[in-house]
Amino acid sequence: MFVAGARQVGKTTLATEIASRDHPMAQFSLDDQATLEGAVRDPQGFVAGVPGPALIDEVQRAPDLLLAIKEAVDVDQTPGRFLLTGSANVLTSKRVKDALTGRIETVRLWPLSQAEINGGRINFVDALLDAKPPYVTGAPTGREAFAGLVAAGGYPEARRRSGRRRDRWFENYLETALDRDLRDITDAIKLAEMPGLLRLLASQTANVLAYRSVAARLDIDHKTVKAYVGLLEQMFLVIRLPAWRPGLGAREAAKPKIYVVDTGLLAYLLGADEKRIANDDQVTGKALENLVAMEVLRHSEWAQSRVRIYHYQRDREDIDLILERADGAVAAVEVKAGTTVQSADYKSIEKLRDRLNHRFISGVVVCASRQTTPLGDRIWAVPVSGLWT
Repeated sequence: MFVAGARQVGKTTLATEIASRDHPMAQFSLDDQATLEGAVRDPQGFVAGVPGPALIDEVQRAPDLLLAIKEAVDVDQTPGRFLLTGSANVLTSKRVKDALTGRIETVRLWPLSQAEINGGRINFVDALLDAKPPYVTGAPTGREAFAGLVAAGGYPEARRRSGRRRDRWFENYLETALDRDLRDITDAIKLAEMPGLLRLLASQTANVLAYRSVAARLDIDHKTVKAYVGLLEQMFLVIRLPAWRPGLGAREAAKPKIYVVDTGLLAYLLGADEKRIANDDQVTGKALENLVAMEVLRHSEWAQSRVRIYHYQRDREDIDLILERADGAVAAVEVKAGTTVQSADYKSIEKLRDRLNHRFISGVVVCASRQTTPLGDRIWAVPVSGLWT
């Protein structure tokens, strides 16, 4: 099993707990220099010398170790022989991915969701695809209701800090991620370009990603930008949300949207504190959409339904999130930072409902309102806190 996720989300803590108590096994960390040197110098010998089941932490530091593990698993197919963790998704390499197909199960560990932090009991994704959006009443209203949540984010260590102490934590975090961790997965990169790219991506969060436009701003080739964004995604710092293209119109957008994986990191990159998130229109909308999108993605990981998440654009229609179940059923999510909802806010959802007919299960406008309110056939306004009810 491969437990993958950004640094500081709790992978090592979780894996060590499993390896120490639930399923005792030998433990090796590739953050230890001597262990790393042995794994890099002789991957096959390292794996052969592992005594029984083993936890190998930060496996991205020695990617060839995965091929040696593949060979060992081919010889002895006993389940549960290796528990791996990684702060970069080494399985994006075609060579490694092809070698381990059918031999490894990946568990994605995200920064804490608001549902985890607040003890939510309802899976928002399942609720929408059951046409039963969470009923909320008496929710706190206005931008202040979510600004603090955005600024705090979901990294446990960052959440324990505030103000300048939190900023310094993120500063140190990115120095490690954009220096050492990047070197572990590639040497074909100009490290000096990455902080500027990440900040530019943060400024465009919740927008369709135009590689040529970003390239022009940074004065580098657009193919290089695309490759660099892929590396940031591989390190679980950003995520590209693909466009939904169901063939409902010839002019459907094909480009992905970009989001920062953690809203606390987003706030740091934008230089936005809680007050600015609540009051700066240039920040508020994108910050709330980033919060909602990441919460929905987290819910999709533990939903009963098998769901893929997209965004949708067609001519003048724009829907922030499309949830498509394996059987073709669809739910739609639009995000608005206001306390009231106007008919124009869900017009695109209405048009999609009418085109999809019975495939359309529900649509919601997530906003800063006080309670869940029906807006029409299978469409509701839902307070932000409905995501963690």
